Amino acid sequence: MPELPEVETVAHALSEKILGHTIVDCVVRNPALRWPITDDFPSRLLGQKILHIHRRSKYLLWQLSEGYVIAHLGMTGSFSLRSEPKQRPHDHVQWRLSSGDYLSYHDPRRFGCLLWSATLDHPLLRSLGPEPLAADFEVHYLHTAFKGKKQAVKAALMDSHIVVGVGNIYAAEALFRAGIHPDRAAGRISKIRLENLVTAIKTVLAEAIEMGGTSFSDFVTIDGGVGQYQERKTVYGRKGLPCVQCGTAIALMTHSGRSTFYCPRCQT
Repeated sequence: MPELPEVETVAHALSEKILGHTIVDCVVRNPALRWPITDDFPSRLLGQKILHIHRRSKYLLWQLSEGYVIAHLGMTGSFSLRSEPKQRPHDHVQWRLSSGDYLSYHDPRRFGCLLWSATLDHPLLRSLGPEPLAADFEVHYLHTAFKGKKQAVKAALMDSHIVVGVGNIYAAEALFRAGIHPDRAAGRISKIRLENLVTAIKTVLAEAIEMGGTSFSDFVTIDGGVGQYQERKTVYGRKGLPCVQCGTAIALMTHSGRSTFYCPRCQT
């Protein structure tokens, strides 16, 4: 599933390509996404100018002249921009823009969503935690949020009520940099170690955004490009390979059905 750096990459690309243009037409070919696209979705968008695009958690938010589009890529969603209305299988929605270009939403597994909302006071956004790259995500906040928690720290980091957007790959990479075992109880980590963890999370995510995210199988940018962060990963997907710091074989465990990679020696 695309994580924060991938969604941020898409937000930047869409901003560069479609910001300021008006939606001339909107065709829904298959409304059966995670939540069905409503019948009035196309009419809500017609004639609307795209004023601003940004990311909140793993959601893409398009500010229009009136209202917003709330988009989520799910597991296999992507946007593509073309000069012709050429369609691929699994292109479920297509917009024609005042620039003459066609923007398509592609999603083979259909776990993404496209919603129109009058405001950003939406149930999907209302209870989200702070952004990990924002100033309010700092050690005092995390220490308070983790207080008394017996939950494994990796699982806690992936709880969007605590902090948004720190998905599986980047949680594993940040915990390695901070030297914290992913199975350690979140409430039993000292404030000093949490300070290192906050720094590691911010550093890992910033690096991943700069490199366009991570591409394994499905994630592509709107021009078909791929992210490059997979070339820098230190633990994720490296089971049995030597740790880049100590040479110990990288181990694998499972948390809530998700693969967790770590160094048994460097992470305690």
